[in-house]
Amino acid sequence: MIQKYRRQAVPRPLVLGIEYTLVLLGSFLIAIGFNLFLLPNEIASGGVAGISTILKYLFDFTPSIVQWTINIPLFFVGTAILGRKFGFKTFVGTLAVPFFVDLSSQWQAATPDPLLGAIFGGMACGVGVGIVFRGKGSTGGIDLAAQILHKYVPLPFGICIALFDGVIVLTAMFVFSVEQGLYALIGLFITSRTIDLVQVGLNNSKSMMIITKHVEAVREALLGEIDRGVTVWDAEGGYTKASRKMIMCVVNQNEFSRTSQVVKLIDPSAFIVVMNASEVIGEGFTRH
Repeated sequence: MIQKYRRQAVPRPLVLGIEYTLVLLGSFLIAIGFNLFLLPNEIASGGVAGISTILKYLFDFTPSIVQWTINIPLFFVGTAILGRKFGFKTFVGTLAVPFFVDLSSQWQAATPDPLLGAIFGGMACGVGVGIVFRGKGSTGGIDLAAQILHKYVPLPFGICIALFDGVIVLTAMFVFSVEQGLYALIGLFITSRTIDLVQVGLNNSKSMMIITKHVEAVREALLGEIDRGVTVWDAEGGYTKASRKMIMCVVNQNEFSRTSQVVKLIDPSAFIVVMNASEVIGEGFTRH
């Protein structure tokens, strides 16, 4: 059913073209972050890139060759163990990152400062990985190894990734220095946060749950004065077991204070729960 409506909206070849372009663009940005910021400053912030950084300085191995040597077998092992769920875009990402790393290997480092290298290298890699994810692809590597471990060990997938990255960062501390390992942790953290930012965007919307005795008045005010849609739910008090209505309304950041004031003017005793809404898709917000 989903495929039916997707084909009606956008031609499938165009969708695939955009997705593969995003995978390649993201892979290029990962390579830029690696060669211009992380590798020159000896920052092994997890993943196959981190392993290639360590091996470069231990044995002078070419990073792109190391990444291909690890990524390609991992992809086929992962496909054999976990099934064919990764798709061709994952294989493209697995090949593209080392290719762009090799292509940009002679580019001059952007900074000799390891802190700046960790920050901006982490950002560049995070943006790149986020774009690859937007293209419904993957760069393989440690993610595949973590999925294989997750299949056989009763640990959450996130913990499996953290274990692999933790071993790589600890190894960097022994190979380089404790300080370099700490820079690697900074880069790893910034990469993960930047991936989240690229995935969900800069959306600062707020989801408001409002429990009030004046449901109709609040509903009309939100619809008329704030110009936001509402959803009214049937609710029951946990202690009193009394039936009541609860209003849910999603507003932009700049509308939040005004919305709270409007509700409090109508009902000063209204109970309001406010939560961050990382991504809102629909009328008046993001349209996909």
